[in-house]
Amino acid sequence: MSPRKFLPLSSLLLACTLLPSPAVSQQDDSSSQSQSENNATVEGTVVASSRSSFVVKSDNNRFHVFTFDRDTNKPPTIAVGAQVRVDSDQGDETGARHATSVTVTDQGQSTGTSGTAGSPNRKTAPIPPNVRNVENDIKREARRWRLGARAGIALDPELVMFGVHSQMGPVFSRNVYFRPNAEFAWGEITDMVAVNLEAVYRFQHGRRGAWSPYLGGGPALNFLHQSFKTQESKQRDISFGNFDYETGFNILMGFENRHGTFFEVKTSLYSQPAPVLRLIIGKNF
Repeated sequence: MSPRKFLPLSSLLLACTLLPSPAVSQQDDSSSQSQSENNATVEGTVVASSRSSFVVKSDNNRFHVFTFDRDTNKPPTIAVGAQVRVDSDQGDETGARHATSVTVTDQGQSTGTSGTAGSPNRKTAPIPPNVRNVENDIKREARRWRLGARAGIALDPELVMFGVHSQMGPVFSRNVYFRPNAEFAWGEITDMVAVNLEAVYRFQHGRRGAWSPYLGGGPALNFLHQSFKTQESKQRDISFGNFDYETGFNILMGFENRHGTFFEVKTSLYSQPAPVLRLIIGKNF
């Protein structure tokens, strides 16, 4: 082989040998960054605290919002003004992180269980509005009982519907909520009153998106009435009787905004002539 032909071949082999190296390095960096995001430790001063969350200002003047639950290893109270070390795992859709362990390193000068720390030797920066907004979102989500309203359309048969619901929880897990609801629907042929004893499981994710998906289901108590009128020389009303009762089972999925708005798709099993598909928009207050 002539040197002129050997030079391009050797250059190609050398390039193939060197190309995988940056990819491996990038993959390792990404893996370690992901691990660092999933598990993190923050040290600082508690500047606000509630029954479901608290805010820590670290030494670099950054504010960190944490949620906690019964699985969090923490002292009975997290006082404002205390110095703490917080271990946390992946955050949720509000942008807050879930505290797994809270250790008080210095009690400091506490001002109670909420508010802003006041120390004569330290000037505490005011909590930014965006951090306060996250706090308010968490407090709203932490309510054990919420009311809501819903509206939508149903297909097969075609109905217009509205309803009310109640959300209770979390129960059994911090992601499980009991959401019983009543729906009233009417159409050209079919009228329906449905009482749905549903529960939903909300998936928490680490990205700071405004929406989180959920799945759910539960028994349905359906009361249906069907009738129609024929246009002839003499109008005649044909009725299929009074409201008939049918027991069914609902399966649903949807997306809920951290401010309480949700979109939902639901289907009913074993309850013909209940609607096969329902498209719902609602709001938790």
